[in-house]
Amino acid sequence: MSDAHHERQRQFHDVALRWLPDVTRFARSLTRDDAATEDLVQETFLRAWRHWDTFNHGSEARAWLFTIARNTWRKQAPRDARLVAVEDDTLQALSESERPLGAPDAVLHALSHTDLGDAIRSAIDALPDAFREAVELVDIEQLSYLDAAEVLDVPVGTVRSRLFRARRLLQEALLEHARDAGLLPSDPNGRSA
Repeated sequence: MSDAHHERQRQFHDVALRWLPDVTRFARSLTRDDAATEDLVQETFLRAWRHWDTFNHGSEARAWLFTIARNTWRKQAPRDARLVAVEDDTLQALSESERPLGAPDAVLHALSHTDLGDAIRSAIDALPDAFREAVELVDIEQLSYLDAAEVLDVPVGTVRSRLFRARRLLQEALLEHARDAGLLPSDPNGRSA
């Protein structure tokens, strides 16, 4: 093998393969299936290797790999699974509110003192695909709105809108979980049922 080939392998290993756990986590959020996740991760890195010469060194490799994973998944996923409700521009203005919908202080206190890891994961998994992708990229993987917009191939405003709607759905799911777990009264206004 030539020195150029060895250098390409070293660069790919150092720059791309270090993100294997992150790409695997993101792929799992897309596929929701262990076998499909493995296939998607393998295909993502195969495509990344084939197109390594197109990668802009110095740019965000993780976002580039997420884009490859998402595009690969979209080509493989059934069309109906990718359909999303029309975005509502007015939701952006509503996102200024930091308090969960209808959540009194007692609710916030109870939720802040409860281990919700499994409930959060289940709530995220139950989100519609477009909303789940936005949450995974921004809230879980900590991509900027701009980077997430590039991965999702949508405007930044759409990412913000999807995040707003997803976070509201997550809040509702977690409030319901707290009620089901007996942490809160069954009435959302805090009155005894």
